[in-house]
Amino acid sequence: MAPRWAGRCDACGAWNSIVEEPEEAAPPRAIGTAAGGRRIAPVGLDEIGPDAPRRTTGIAELDRVLGGGLVAGSAVLVGGDPGIGKSTLLLQAVCALGQEAPCLYISGEEAVEQIRMRAARLGLSGSAVELAAAADVRDILATLDRADAPAVVVIDSIQTMFVDTLDSAPGTVAQVRASAGELVRLAKRRGLALLLVGHVTKDGMIAGPRVLEHMVDVVLYFEGDRGHHFRILRAVKNRYGATDEIGVFEMTGQGLRQVPNPSELFLANRSAGGRGEDVAGSVVFAGLEGTRPVLVEVQALVGATAPGSPRRAVVGWDANRLAMVLAVLVARGGIAVGGSDIFLNVAGGLKVSEPAADLAAAAAIVSSKLGVPVAHDAVVFGEIGLSGEVRPVPQTELRLKEAAKLGFARAIAPRRKRDGAAGLNPALQISDIASVEDLLSLLESSDVRPRASHRPGRNTAALP
Repeated sequence: MAPRWAGRCDACGAWNSIVEEPEEAAPPRAIGTAAGGRRIAPVGLDEIGPDAPRRTTGIAELDRVLGGGLVAGSAVLVGGDPGIGKSTLLLQAVCALGQEAPCLYISGEEAVEQIRMRAARLGLSGSAVELAAAADVRDILATLDRADAPAVVVIDSIQTMFVDTLDSAPGTVAQVRASAGELVRLAKRRGLALLLVGHVTKDGMIAGPRVLEHMVDVVLYFEGDRGHHFRILRAVKNRYGATDEIGVFEMTGQGLRQVPNPSELFLANRSAGGRGEDVAGSVVFAGLEGTRPVLVEVQALVGATAPGSPRRAVVGWDANRLAMVLAVLVARGGIAVGGSDIFLNVAGGLKVSEPAADLAAAAAIVSSKLGVPVAHDAVVFGEIGLSGEVRPVPQTELRLKEAAKLGFARAIAPRRKRDGAAGLNPALQISDIASVEDLLSLLESSDVRPRASHRPGRNTAALP
């Protein structure tokens, strides 16, 4: 057999003795008659049993994001920046789970002694958790594919695992896909909970193929800023629960500590009634993360523009929504901010994504521009439309109840129905507004200001 045309036979040396013999293609075979297949037994929807029992991790914030705990046979992918605390969180979780079920922590990056040193630093030395250092998927499968396999397995990290049947290096697309596929199939077959640590790229996405996130059941991102001591665990995919829940942790010398009330953490330097002086450009926003209300401080600074284009700097919020809010303030409210430098910051490092923060950002910008402080005991929330209207937002009563519980006395919110107001604190004074013009008029009045102040730069001709 010769792969290309040749005039001389390599075996006998004769010339012009090679004859082309085309290979006959095998006749196509119908898929329905494929050999080796087995008949699938469908199950009726009404015959499916109750939900699978969940195994709580002992960390309430992690259980909240997971939807109530770990499900047997599930695969959870945890991603985050280097040094953010992924390994610390999972080590604390398996050490808490080790009291009730056998757990195994497999590291492809660290030696067993390094993991022991970290556990000793976190005060987890006496936990009943098995440790191993391995990167060959074949060895890991042989260890786990047994009757007495552990109930929870941590793989740290999936980018260090490799399958010896592939020639590519660990961390490549082929290796990550093949390694994750083998481990996930084993978890489904044996009914063990699999926790995978994933590296992220410089863009913040989990490294490797995008199909990796499709293969697992839950995808969690561990977010945070090295300049702040708190961390946010956020779910972007969850087949067993909601994807809009967050878990809040505080990084300490003894590991990650749960924060049951994030509002107190984000408002630690500005508690209701405890601030000595009100500052223009500072507003408390009553946000919502899943089913949890979170109060954070939104700060704005409007300054004179240096020669050139005005600067817009945003930290913790969407820059496109800031541009929209500024356009509405200029067109509908007559606030001359188009030629000013504007800096907007969500204090504490939290990233706010919901449109309900529009009104808080607008109030902070107007407060800074006009020099009108907003009282420290007032919260603001609402969505702004392009025509200047303030739209209602979900879970208004839940936001107001959280503000009243933390001691806030006033609220600036969109107009709403009065049906659910019975359960609110009667001491909470609510200012209902319907447009940006109502917000400007409210800031001019004494309802949300601690004292009168000079307000330069206002185009009074645009007021009603």
